[in-house]
This record gives sequence, structure tokens and C-alpha cells, in this order.
Amino acid sequence: MEALQLEDFIGYRFLSAVQLSPNGSYAAYGVKTSNSEKKEYLSDLWITAVRDGQTRQYTGMGDVGSFRWLDDETLFIQADREHSDKELHPLEPQTHFYTLRLDGGEALKAFTLPLRVTEILPLNGNRWAVRAIYDNTYPTLTGQTEEEKDQARKNFDEEQDYTVMDEIPFWQNGAGITNKKRSRVYLYDATDGSLTPLSSSYFDVSLMKVNQAQTQLMYIGVDYTDKMGLTDSLWTVDLGTGQAHERIAAGTYQFRTAEYVGEDIVFVASERRKYTINENPTFSRLDSQGRITRFADPDLSVGNTVGTDCRLGEGRWFMAEEDGVYCIVTDQACSRLCKITYDGRIEFLSQAEGSMDVLAKHMETVVFIGMREQRLQELYRLDLSSGEETPLTNFNDQVLNGKYVAVPQPLSFANKDGVEIDGWVLLPKDYDAGRTYPAILNIHGGPKTVYGTVFSHEMQLWANEGYFVFFSNPRGGDGRGDDFADIRGRYGTVDYDDLMEFTDRVLETYPAIDRQRLGVTGGSYGGFMTNWIIGHTSRFTAAVSQRSISNWISMCCTTDIGYYFAVDQTASTPWDGGERMWEQSPLKYADRVQTPTLFLHSDEDFRCWQVEALQMFTALKMHGVASRLCLFKGENHELSRSGKPVHRIRRLKEISAWFTSYLQPSK
Repeated sequence: MEALQLEDFIGYRFLSAVQLSPNGSYAAYGVKTSNSEKKEYLSDLWITAVRDGQTRQYTGMGDVGSFRWLDDETLFIQADREHSDKELHPLEPQTHFYTLRLDGGEALKAFTLPLRVTEILPLNGNRWAVRAIYDNTYPTLTGQTEEEKDQARKNFDEEQDYTVMDEIPFWQNGAGITNKKRSRVYLYDATDGSLTPLSSSYFDVSLMKVNQAQTQLMYIGVDYTDKMGLTDSLWTVDLGTGQAHERIAAGTYQFRTAEYVGEDIVFVASERRKYTINENPTFSRLDSQGRITRFADPDLSVGNTVGTDCRLGEGRWFMAEEDGVYCIVTDQACSRLCKITYDGRIEFLSQAEGSMDVLAKHMETVVFIGMREQRLQELYRLDLSSGEETPLTNFNDQVLNGKYVAVPQPLSFANKDGVEIDGWVLLPKDYDAGRTYPAILNIHGGPKTVYGTVFSHEMQLWANEGYFVFFSNPRGGDGRGDDFADIRGRYGTVDYDDLMEFTDRVLETYPAIDRQRLGVTGGSYGGFMTNWIIGHTSRFTAAVSQRSISNWISMCCTTDIGYYFAVDQTASTPWDGGERMWEQSPLKYADRVQTPTLFLHSDEDFRCWQVEALQMFTALKMHGVASRLCLFKGENHELSRSGKPVHRIRRLKEISAWFTSYLQPSK
């Protein structure tokens, strides 16, 4: 059996955004692949017949963005087929849309909008609901004279030597500088080309939906001009009159999602009653009279938080129908399909281990993109009447064919406090119990996410390079309810204890692991914990800290979420309990570190800004500890999951070289 190679992920195909045709016969979805230069990803549209799995590629230029079915025979796609040699000015964005027939033929141009469109929904009468980026500092040039446009371009260009910030957050991970930029809703009439704003210019829209009759539009978000609040308001617009009404005011809910059921709105939102920003949501229904009825409070985490480095793109995880809601939830170490009726009854509709990433539903048939056993993403059909799952595609079978893929060995235990902790171990390739091996502890991010049994390229790579790889879900993680996830003010305490106890259990269970050759790594929260571990124990011979937090005070005052996340998670502020923030900061303990540590960070990571790595790296150098910092240009917090392929290759090379030099020096 061949060894999995570092660059094998270049051949992986990543599926997302599955949607069923109105009659349920065909599933359309996006497939992303790495381009030949490994500098970006290509995105194309594929369609699979739900009944027999016949699959066909429908575009081949790698330029497809969003898409949706207009009817059973027609798709509407966002793509860039213009190929203009003229470079557009930033003040004159364009988004192009096309129609594509199911029976084949070229994509036909529908229209171009002078906006950076992020979402578009069809309405009656050749009208469209559009969500797009609006810049309050530099409004659109549409409707201006040529003289006014020239002056606006000149003013913009002159300002590019300066960055002005007068609100928080002033930047956002993956979006760059966002000061005074908002996501805004428009009504577009394709008949006359008119664009009418429906939301105010400082209202940042996070969700937009249209009712089935296409007479009413709903949008959810937050209105701010100085500091973004943490609760949303919900508005509806009568599409006949254009009148907007605030249906739910800000102050109570952090919305996760919402959908129409008839004239009612069913929504999922955290009410922050006890567990604040990480609290699991409740399920409620808003009727046409403005009455809100909470119909379920299940202490379930909605959506899929099962971690892997083998996903790209998103899609739908929630559907509201007349008989209840169908929702992907994270349950322990898996994500599953759950049905919740309007009288509060809960039923799990899928039982298989792994992850259900995104879904679509028609009557008793669900199609979903997921990861089963040690397979990469594929499209599956779930028959709700029988519970039977059937794979519909095999995009990724060939790339793993004949390669060693380690099967996660479960190692769960009751910790010293009697709390059940889930964990797994990957055995090294060609494992021989008579030999000794190095091992790597890998720590997930979040912390409110989970590891499970799904395929992870980086962990499989390390197993193929001769390491035991072990990983677990300590307290603070997802899938076990609010109380399990709540470590506010306790970072580096119970979670650290769980990880160290798990390490002890792994070493006891697998005596072939050389205790003098242990490595530790993790990203985001896992990076925080890596920084914390090396300041509290010398049991690890080498460490790799990725997109980490080292100082809660600087994290609070520099990052896109810091002003509320750091305050909430440390249960303190720099001015009220600053000593508690410092007590929970790995940087405080940097003078104790003995472990050689590699730091990986991105210069556009505004979630955990690069200063976090710079501080810890500098501190270790000041104290004579072997350390190295690799800073990735043009990448953000998602480097390991959606960074440029060439950068992901360099990242893995850095990690492998660091661990090899300290854990396998004889190689």
C-alpha cells in the first residue's frame, strides 16, 4: 500500500451548495479543484440525477459562483464570462449572471449588476432580491455624470495611501478592511434596470429570504455606525408597496437562520440567557400578528462543526416545512440530520458516523454532501422513509485508491471529574508493535467545534510519515451541550487537564509511542492551547502553534471579534479584571517554555492577528528557546482549510520539517 503524499490534496475535489430542482429529480452543486499552478481553486457546476446517480459536469471554465434553479430545466448562475482586457475601477464593480439549460448549450447572458453581489433571489415580474456590498465612504457611481465619476475615481485613488478607521470591527477576517462597508439588500427590476435599496445604508444584512408567494422579503442583521452590536433585528418588506417593517427589534436574539413557512417565519436564534455568545439556540415561530412562540429548546448545536481540512464552500443546513424543521446538528463527534416538530418533538433522521455538511430536501428524499468513514466528500441520498443512505458520486475514490488511510481508533474515557471525553488515535503506516514511534497531539479550534472520525489530510499525512496521531474533544468543545462547552474564565484549566489526561491514556494504551518524542500542534483555539501547553509542561519535544492567541489583551483590542469574544471568554476586560486576562494568556508563561516551537500565521488573519504569533515568537527568542516564524502573505485565518494550494503545501512542509527535525532526527 502506497503512502499518502503531502501534495495529494491537490487532486481532491470539494463539493458544496447542493440544491434540488423543483421536482426533486436533479441535484446541482459546486465542485472546486486546485488549478494547475496551485495558486487558486476552480469552481464548476455539476448535476446528478437523484434516482440513479448519473452525474454530469455542466460548466468547465472554473468561474461559477452562486447558482440556483429557476425551474426544472433552467439554472441561474453567477460567473465571469466577459474576459475584458479593461481593468475595472474599484468604484465600478460588476457581477454577471447567466442562464443555463439542463438539456445543454451555452450559458446565456441574463444581466450584469453594478454591485459586488453576494446573493440573489428570483421574484415575480422579472424582479430580483439582491444582497451586495455597499461602501458608505464611497457610494456607487451609478447614476452619476461622467464628470462626477471622474472626480469620484480621483478622490478614491488619492485616499489609497491612507486607511481610516472609525468603528469596530474595522476589519473582518476574509474580507479585509470593512470600515463603513455593509451588506445591503436591493430590489432589481430587470425590465428597466432599476436598483432600489431596501435596507438602510448602515444596516449590515446577514440573511435574506423570500416567501413562497414572492410577495414578502425578510432580512436580518445589525444596524450600527460606531460599534457593531451582538443582537440582530428582523425586518420584512412588502414587495408590492416597498414598505419595510421591523418585526423583531435588536436586544434579544443572535439569529443563526430563519425561513418562511407560509406567512410565518421560523427562526433559530441564541437568546444568550445563561451561556452568552456560545449558547446553543432555541427554535421559535413568528406569526403574521407579531406573536413569537418558542417551540423547542433542545440544547443542540446547529450546523456542522466537525473539523477537517477537506472542505471548501458552504450551503444550506436548515429547512423549515409545514410539519417541522429539518436541521443539521452536531451531536457529540458527528453531524446528523434532525427533525424538530412545532410541538417540540425531536427525531434524529440519520445515524451514520461522520459529517453531514450541507443538504437539500424534496418530500421524503434528502440529498446531502457529507463525509463517511474515511472517504472524502461525496454526494449522498437519504431516504427518510427507510433511513437508507446511498452514495451518488465517487469524485474522490481514485485519489485515495491504494493509499494508506488510517482508521481512527476510539479512545474515550471518563476524566478525573467523571466527564466522558471522546478521543481517537491514528496508527502510523506499517505499524509494528515491536517498534517505537513518535506521536503528535493535534488540538481542534473553536473551542466550540469537534474532531470526529472524518478524513483529515494533515493527520493522515502525519500517520503516513510514521507518527501516531491522537486527538480528542476536551471540555469547551461542541456537541455535548452548553454546560460542556462553557469554559468562560477557565481557559487553560479544565481543557488543559483533559488534554493531558488524554495524552496519559494514549501513552498507556500504546506503549510503542516513545515518550521522549511527542509533538503538539493546533490552530486558533488549538494554537492558544499549544502556546499554553508549552508554558505549563515540558513533556512535548516539539510544538507547532498555528493562527494562535498568546495575549488576550492584545487579542481583545486588535481583532475583528476580540472586543466581545475575548471579553466573554475570559470573563474580564483589560480594565476590569485585566489580571484575569493576563492569567489566562500563554504569553505570561513564556519564560517557562523549553519546547522548540514553530509559529505559523497569516498577515491578513484578522481573527487572531499576526501580533499574537509575533509576541510569543519574540518571547521565546528572548528566553533562548529554539523557534521559527513563517508568516503567509495574503492569507487569513482559513489558511489550512481554504488558503491558496501552494500556501497550504508550504504550511504542511513547514510542519513536517519541524517535527522531523525534533521527533525523527535519525531520518
